[in-house]
Amino acid sequence: MAFHPRIGFDTPRAEINMIPLIDVMLVLLIIFIIAAPLLTHAVKIDLPVADSAVVNMKPETIQLGIEADGRFLWNGESVEESELDALMREAASREPLPELHLQVDAATPYEFVARTMARASRAGLEKIGFVSRPEGQMQVQ
Repeated sequence: MAFHPRIGFDTPRAEINMIPLIDVMLVLLIIFIIAAPLLTHAVKIDLPVADSAVVNMKPETIQLGIEADGRFLWNGESVEESELDALMREAASREPLPELHLQVDAATPYEFVARTMARASRAGLEKIGFVSRPEGQMQVQ
């Protein structure tokens, strides 16, 4: 009776042993479950109770449009460049500080936009954002 080796048992297998990986993941899960409450840095104090309404002041938004030819639009109204500094200083004195939304024509040079942003920053307007048209939306003439 001759013993013949079975075909396929001598070839190496390309399988990953998942058991050690699962063990490591379970240990990490337990560590995070135990450590999570320790990461909260809350100070428990007994706060006084007051009967008042919640003050939810939302900052005003100022729309500043810059045309390609250098004209400015302050909330839709045309203003001269000389008036712009006074309007920005007056807006910066309001509480809460308003947000300045720049609507810039695509053909406006970047240098002009950068100078306008620097002017707004010097006046005290810190929250400056750009308004753009979503891609694919038709341009309104």
